[in-house]
Parts: sequence; C-alpha cells; structure tokens
Amino acid sequence: MSNVLLIGLGAMGFGMGRSLLRAGHAVCGIDIDAAVTARFVEVGGLGSSRAEAAATADIAILVVVNARQTEDVLFGEGGIADRLPNGAVVVSCATFAPEHAVDFESRLQARNVLYLDAPISGGSARAAEGKLSIMASGHPDAFAMAGAALDAMAETVFELGDRAGAGSAMKIVNQLLAGIHVLATAEAMCFGIGQGIDPHRMIEVITRSAGSSWMFQNRGPYIADGDYRPHSAVDIFVKDLGIVRQIAAASGMSVRLADAAFERFQAAREAGYGSAGDVAVAKMYAEEGGIVLPEAARGRTGGS
Repeated sequence: MSNVLLIGLGAMGFGMGRSLLRAGHAVCGIDIDAAVTARFVEVGGLGSSRAEAAATADIAILVVVNARQTEDVLFGEGGIADRLPNGAVVVSCATFAPEHAVDFESRLQARNVLYLDAPISGGSARAAEGKLSIMASGHPDAFAMAGAALDAMAETVFELGDRAGAGSAMKIVNQLLAGIHVLATAEAMCFGIGQGIDPHRMIEVITRSAGSSWMFQNRGPYIADGDYRPHSAVDIFVKDLGIVRQIAAASGMSVRLADAAFERFQAAREAGYGSAGDVAVAKMYAEEGGIVLPEAARGRTGGS
C-alpha cells in the first residue's frame, strides 16, 4: 500500500480519504480548516505537516477547487512540488481548462515527478463509498503508481490517454451536461410543486420515466427534503460553466444551454446562495413564481 498525501478535505476529499484508509493506505490529510484536518486524524488519518508528508509520499492527491489553488499547492510558497520524492505522482482532481493540466505536467516532469490529470465525478456520497468516476490521462507510469489508490476511490477509472489534458477536457464536457441537468432539475421540481404535485411523488414518477436524469435522481431529493447543504455548491457551477463558455468562445462555438445555465447560477450566487448546495438555484424559481419549497427536516441543518 502507498503513503498518500491528500490535500483538500471538503465534501469530496474527506470521503475519498476515508475510502483510501479503508483500503489500507497510510493517508495524511491536510485542509485549510484545522478542525477538519483534526477530524480526519480522528478517523484514522496521519497527523503530519504538509512538508513532512510530502517528503515521504508516493502519491499526492489534490482535491482543491481550481487551477489557481492547484498552482499554489504545487508551486507556491511551501509548495510540495520540490518536496516530493523522485518518481512520486501527483493526482490532480480539480476541474479546470486542459491547458493548465498540460502546464502542470510539464513543470512536474522537470522535477522527476509524475502527474495524473484526474478530475472526479459522482458527488460526496459516492466519494465516501469509494464509487467515484475518475476521468484520467497521463503517463502509463503515473497510472501504475496511482493505480491502487484510484481503485480505492473509484468505481470506474477511465484511462483517456498518455498525457495530461484529455482528462480535464472530458470533465468539462461532463460539467456542461451536469450544470444544465441541475438547472433542469430545479426548474422541473419548482414547476411541479407550483402545480400542486407532492415533490416526493414527483421524484417517484419521474425517476421511472423518460424525463429522468442522473442529476434529477441525485438532486431532486435534496429539493424535496429542503436540503441545501453544499454537497456541491452553486459557486462550483459558476466556475465550471464559465470554463465551458471560455473554451467555446475561443473556438467560435455557441453553447446556448450552457450560457443559460451559467446565467442562472450566477444570479443565484449574486442572491447570496453561492456557498449553498447547487440546488439552491431552485430558490430563484421559487421567488419568481411565489412557490413554497419544502423545508429541511427538524434537527438537520440546511444551506442558506
């Protein structure tokens, strides 16, 4: 088993860390929130500084938000790139434009460190179960080094090529669809509630009908339960659909559905829902239509 440095213990990273621990890996988890880092130690993670853990890591898994944070972790002040042993592999899970993945791979290769462009999909629950989908590309040696850890975290690992960039490109395609489907779920749920349909009954029917999607099945129950905790935040889709639009604009392609979804998520962010679960976009529809959405069950904290 491997020595793993896991940086980023948010909704996805914490579950990924627990999956790695179950598989027998030695995992040092680091988060900007010291209380979260301490909680990871309580469930079996190793307590160590980032510098100390990097010096002995076979694998460094970065579950941060964007390219800027990835850059900072790798090459910023106290960055791990110059501390990792020769032959170690960085598994980068953030969503960003492919050009950043290509750049990170090149700069790490110059330091004799491998890089795996490995965005993730599946949500926090599947992360905790070790059932993510990982869209990965990189040198075969990187796959070989990280293979056991990937298998611990994922139900499916898609090998998309022998150099960085392809994994990130595929994830952006996924996020284009995911953002549109989250928005469609919010719109449909609010529309149905406004027609007097019980939200749980709506989920029962639609998930067995042609209008269903993975996002409807996954996110619909959050709206029905009044659960706006940040399993995945509104801000994530502002970022990711922004990337989709930038890439499309550079090629001259129109992505009108992605544009519409971006504008709706951006409006939700401006309304103060940026850190809430992505289904908080439903509140925009509810406010417009005078629709009363379900509230969270007593004793459980919902998002803003």
